Parts: sequence; structure tokens; C-alpha cells
Amino acid sequence: MALGLGALALGLGALSGPAQAQKAEKPSLTLGVGGKPLLYYLPLTIAERKGYFKDEGLDVTINDFGGGAKSLQALIGGSIDVVTGAYEHTIRMQAKGQDIVSVIELGRFPGIVLVVRKDKAASYKSVADLKGAKIGVTAPGSSTNFFVDFLLAKQGLKPDDVSFIGVGGGASAVAQMKRGELDAMANLDPVITKLESDGDVAVLADTRTEEGNQKIFGGTNPAAVLYLKRDFVTENPVTTQKLVNALYKSLKWLETATPEDVAKVVPEEYLLGDKALYLAAVKASQPIYSRTGVIPESGMKNALNMLVEFDPELKSAKIDLPKTFDGRFVTKASETLK
Repeated sequence: MALGLGALALGLGALSGPAQAQKAEKPSLTLGVGGKPLLYYLPLTIAERKGYFKDEGLDVTINDFGGGAKSLQALIGGSIDVVTGAYEHTIRMQAKGQDIVSVIELGRFPGIVLVVRKDKAASYKSVADLKGAKIGVTAPGSSTNFFVDFLLAKQGLKPDDVSFIGVGGGASAVAQMKRGELDAMANLDPVITKLESDGDVAVLADTRTEEGNQKIFGGTNPAAVLYLKRDFVTENPVTTQKLVNALYKSLKWLETATPEDVAKVVPEEYLLGDKALYLAAVKASQPIYSRTGVIPESGMKNALNMLVEFDPELKSAKIDLPKTFDGRFVTKASETLK
């Protein structure tokens, strides 16, 4: 007990000093993400490409999985240390007895868009018409999947009323829609802007704007966050602070960056061979990024309400929402990185 209290005191003490001047407990670590080229995860790419992790003395290896659910599995299994992924996973894992906590909000809107193939638009005029449809998602069990589950539930439909197909978040997703292998798809930019600009799809639901989120969720709904096991936070407070510092710098950079600035930083392959299209996608997605890094209480409630709509396990679970977000680190980042 005394040892535990001593470790906690040391951890809190570490937070009170300048993180840059302190050595990370775990300077080399592995971060998981599901679909890194997606603009949903742009703050991560900015932190990596602009050297913000290295500035903090961290050597971060990024493992890009096929979807957010696979990143989560890797974290639970112990093969990676931290994840940039959807906030909803912290709620779902608490219901399963796993103590996963987020430490910075990267996206205040999900940025997910549900589209239908243009030649099917006459049949699929609304979500209620999707019964029996083949719907592409980045990966089964990922936030794109949850989003569709939620929309279906609001129309009295169940997840098994449709067929979900994992398509990833890049060129393969575009190709599968263009080949006619899907009836509909929930995905993010730049995939969506590419399909829209080519005239391949019609939009059914769009969470890239404040107006869209208000209509669908009744307000903001936290999207990408940095989440990790609470044990990691307790044992590695300086490392956690440094990770948050790097990502907070990305959010601040994105506040004033133009789409052209972004295109200069990201890898060439992220442009999907069409720079003009990528610039349009960045412009469309600019509202989604968090301004403060802090998840508001209303956003947490909206996320839980979304999950409860379609997840029977969560309907009966007692969720302690404040435990899903530890705001100490982003508060310190905002104070020291002005």
C-alpha cells in the first residue's frame, strides 16, 4: 500500500515539473492506429512528420492496423503501448472490466460520412432503406461500424439487418465502391471526398460539420483520442505527458494551417494521386479537429448515448464517464506550450 502511494506521489510530482526537462520512463514505445492516412488521424501524422515526438525525446514506432478495433485488440493483448483511436472504445472497455483511459481529444466531430452508391440512391433514400444492404466500414467493430449501428438503431433496425464488410480507409475502399462491391459505405476523408468528387456516391449522413453533428447526435461527439491502459499512465506519467505535448502541438498547428500546408507535410501517397482532391478533403475536414484537446462532459454523454442505442451490454452497464478521460496532461500541455 505504502509502495503504491509512493509511486502515485512520484507520478503526480512528475506532472508538476517541466516535462521537457525530465526523462521519459519509456522513451521508445509503439503506438497503434487503424487507418493512419485518414484525416481522422491527421494530428498523429502531423506530430510524426513535424518531429514533435522527437522534440519530446520520444522514439515512437507507429503500427497502422486495418481498423480501430484491431488497434484496440493489440493494446489489450500487450503488443503495443498506446493507441490513437476512437473515444468510444474507452466506454466499451469499461463495460468489459478493462480500465482504458483517454488523455487528449484529437477530434471533436467523428468526420464519418455514410454514403450510398449513386446508382442505388433511388432505392436507398434514407438509413431506413438500408435493410439487406452490403455496407463497407473501415473494419468490423471500429467507429465507422458503430456509427452505422447507431443510425440503424434510430430507425428500428439491428446490426444484423445489414452485412458489414471491412474495406480499410484508403485506395482499396474507393476501389471497392467503384467496382460495385458495396451498396453503401461509412468512411472518412479523403476517401469520401474522392468518391463525392467522382460522382460515385450520394450522402446519407455527414458528421464533418457542426450542423451535421447537432442533427445526428445533438452536439459534439468526441472522435479520435490518445488512449492507453491506466496502468501505463500511472507507471509512465512523464512519457504520457510527452505524448500529449506532441499531439497538443499538432492541434495548435492545425488551427492556423492551410490545406496547402497540410499537403506539404503528409506523405505523398496520402494524396491518392490527386492533390487538388486532397486539398478539398482537408478543407472539408478542418472543423472536426479539437480546439482544446479536452473532451467536454456533453461530448462524453453523447458518445455513451450513441452506444446505448445499439449495444445491449451497455444498456445494463453502469459507466463512470469521468474515468474515461484524464484531463491533467492536456491541461499541463496548454499551460506550458503557450
